[in-house]
Amino acid sequence: MKKTSTRLADGRELLYYDSRDDAVRDSVDRRPLTPVTSRTEIRRDPLLGDAVSIAAHRQDRTYQPPAGQCPLCPSRGGRLSEIPAEDYDVVVFENRFPSLSGELGRCEVVCFTSDHDASFADLGEEQTALVLAAWTDRTAELAALPQVEQVFCFENRGVEIGVTLGHPHGQIYAYPFVTPRTRQMLTSAAAHRRGTGRNLFDDIVEREGAEGERVVLATAHWLAFVPYAAHWPYEIHLYPRRRVPDLRALDDAARAEFPGVYLELLRRFDRVFGDGQPPTPYISAWHQAPFHPEGRADFALHLELFTIRRTPGKLKFLAGSESGMSVFINDVLPETAARRLREAASV
Repeated sequence: MKKTSTRLADGRELLYYDSRDDAVRDSVDRRPLTPVTSRTEIRRDPLLGDAVSIAAHRQDRTYQPPAGQCPLCPSRGGRLSEIPAEDYDVVVFENRFPSLSGELGRCEVVCFTSDHDASFADLGEEQTALVLAAWTDRTAELAALPQVEQVFCFENRGVEIGVTLGHPHGQIYAYPFVTPRTRQMLTSAAAHRRGTGRNLFDDIVEREGAEGERVVLATAHWLAFVPYAAHWPYEIHLYPRRRVPDLRALDDAARAEFPGVYLELLRRFDRVFGDGQPPTPYISAWHQAPFHPEGRADFALHLELFTIRRTPGKLKFLAGSESGMSVFINDVLPETAARRLREAASV
């Protein structure tokens, strides 16, 4: 992998990740951009203790641009975009409309491919390995920033999820605090350690592997399963069999096997509702250990992949119980979801 750092016209950093070591990236951003001015503020909810990012400037962000005006496509034929090059493998750049910035963290965009009409599931294993390398590199770089406590790599796909740009891409949030969901996981892991003397994540992976009913895919270095208490209609948790705190700690064997495993899971998501259905909307989220809090050593890196689609043509909306009280009601039995995802395997 070759990494090339450059700057956009407004001063934001842009990074090219190329599979070829001889790739040359000398294109210059010729747009007349003014420096980014963000108005991010972190406020603390006094009842729940949650941190909330107030980012009113995001109201002006690009929303579903017309065909031919995608800001994530390469700059070609006189049309200038966020990526100055005429083609690229993988690109990461600072978000022009960040939810977090400066001393309050950082937000980045990850373009998985220059092909506007592709999806992640269309990528080959070499390209997927390059994306994994970019996620890992960004985790390492952002971890070195003094204001960053946790790095979150994720992808939203589908207008049903709320995606504003159709180009295959994801995002990376570098939070200046430990997120509420991660803090809850750390609390549960600590309680389990006190009560049993064992690691909670290890016990979950061991239980799912032994029972097998909810396992979707098992390989030498990864285990994918529908969780026992799944929140979403179709939800997969993917764990490396050797527990590590974050992407930086994955060994070579797990890295080599990941592309095939992940692509297979994404393709099953697109097949599970049957032929003729539109692409499945989903969120794919890497859960990594925070960098400083007690309990980091007990945390387990894992990926959570889920969709809000519950049947063909029907979506799972977060209504009163979920949105008002954070109590999820799942209409699909986790064991049934796992069986259907196994049946959707590539032949």
